[in-house]
Amino acid sequence: MSFLLDGLLATTWKQLVMYGVGSLLIYLAIAKKLEPALLLPMGFGAILVNLPFSGAVTQMMAGIGEVEGILDWLFALGINAAEAMPLLLFIGIGAMIDFGPLLVNPKLILFGAAAQWGIFATISVATLLGFNLVDAASIGIIGAADGPTSILVAQVLGSQYMGPIAIAAYSYMALVPIIQPFAIKLVTTKKERMIHMTYNPRAVSKRAKILFPIIVTVVAGYVAPASVSLVGLLMFGNLIRECAVLDSLSETAQTTLVNLITLLLGVTIASTMKAEGFVTVQTAMIMGLGLLAFIFDSIAGVLFAKFLNLFTKKKINPMVGAAGISAFPMSARVIQRMGQEADPQNHLLMHAVGANVAGQIASVIAGAPQRFYKEDGDGGPVELPPLPDLLKANEGNGLYADLSPATRAAVAQAKSPRSANTYLLASPEFMRR
Repeated sequence: MSFLLDGLLATTWKQLVMYGVGSLLIYLAIAKKLEPALLLPMGFGAILVNLPFSGAVTQMMAGIGEVEGILDWLFALGINAAEAMPLLLFIGIGAMIDFGPLLVNPKLILFGAAAQWGIFATISVATLLGFNLVDAASIGIIGAADGPTSILVAQVLGSQYMGPIAIAAYSYMALVPIIQPFAIKLVTTKKERMIHMTYNPRAVSKRAKILFPIIVTVVAGYVAPASVSLVGLLMFGNLIRECAVLDSLSETAQTTLVNLITLLLGVTIASTMKAEGFVTVQTAMIMGLGLLAFIFDSIAGVLFAKFLNLFTKKKINPMVGAAGISAFPMSARVIQRMGQEADPQNHLLMHAVGANVAGQIASVIAGAPQRFYKEDGDGGPVELPPLPDLLKANEGNGLYADLSPATRAAVAQAKSPRSANTYLLASPEFMRR
């Protein structure tokens, strides 16, 4: 029975906190029905990985050596290797989306772009709070209101906060019906929320719906090549939907594929929620910054709509601008409900849906510039090349023998040969005259 005592004694207070976090996520998924397909497996996984000596994660076992855990294996294969899980999820998301309302009123794409402002504002705030640019960019993308995009960007950038970022992204997506009304009411009056917008439905041809995903993919490929994997798979899913010859595959993508990948994604992300790295002040800061990003996005969309109203005769209800975030279709439903609260005869749903699907495109493109936040080869300290044989033979009299321990340690932390040379030439040994 000693092994039971060993487990209990090995339990830390941080692990107990993670049991509470996992239980809270499970409660929100079941009792409140907040993103249950993801928060439930994520909550259970948070408990699973924080059990002492858990076999779900990689462990060193006496007499055996390193034994790879299933969750670490899933993470390495499904996320770390090629970001496969979040990317494949976009096929199902694309198959769910009807871009018809956007094609009827193409100018709504502007709201999708405007509502991404919160991403970049949050990046600035995060850097001011002490996060490095890689982590700040990963945190800012929470404002895209798109969980898969947040996970993908955090992985591509190599952020150490993927677990908190994933929880923040999906939790706030589920809380859109609470967050958005608060943000919208901060910057609008009831009179503005009562503005009516006429909707003149026009038939969108099958040819236009088929060409749209192809054209968007090609344009995105030239404008933002790094976005092709996200935009391309999103549009591929939409093409499956609109081609009308793959109905069974479209249905499978919308249901079975999305549900299965979401389930695996949730429990796999839990492998990044180990107590020692999760229970930190930074996690609380990330949750606050994620909320700020959502609020900034909604306010930016509203203010952009107000700006357009200065130059247009037919006024736009500013709330439609807030639907430019990627939380589809929740945001559009929120705008419709708020419009009818202000005036029961006010119907904004189709306009809001158009802005909402525009936000889907804009959010994945906004996640593309991650390469700008990461230096080439920024993968941590690199191993310096071995000394040539001649220097090895004369190590006692060579250059490296004269370097202080502090200089050697600094050079060893360089992330590229160029940086190593810079540190070496800037060392006190080379600064002497």
